[in-house]
Amino acid sequence: MTADARERALQALYEFDLRDGVLEPLEGRAGRLFSGVIEHKAALDETLDGVSERWRVTRMAPVDRAVLRLALFELRYEPRTPTAVIVAEAVRLAKKYSTERSGTFVNGILGRVSQSER
Repeated sequence: MTADARERALQALYEFDLRDGVLEPLEGRAGRLFSGVIEHKAALDETLDGVSERWRVTRMAPVDRAVLRLALFELRYEPRTPTAVIVAEAVRLAKKYSTERSGTFVNGILGRVSQSER
């Protein structure tokens, strides 16, 4: 999967979250990722709440929340994508679109969740 598809899916998830579900549909791989995250959002959030020690998903920064949902979706439903690639891309996106500290936060959460997912 290209980083571009991940990045477009992330941007759409962020926008979807802020607009309470109003968004133009995406196509291709980005659309499949976006749709998959939306379809499984409740289960993804439940898992993230279970591994996050101090932050409930609802209290996370919107970009961090979108990055974590996307990465967990990939860990769970995209078995051909290596775990290291998913985590590295999530950290990169968190640093690019959120803060430098977000990369560490995302890495820590995904480090815990990837052990149970894969």
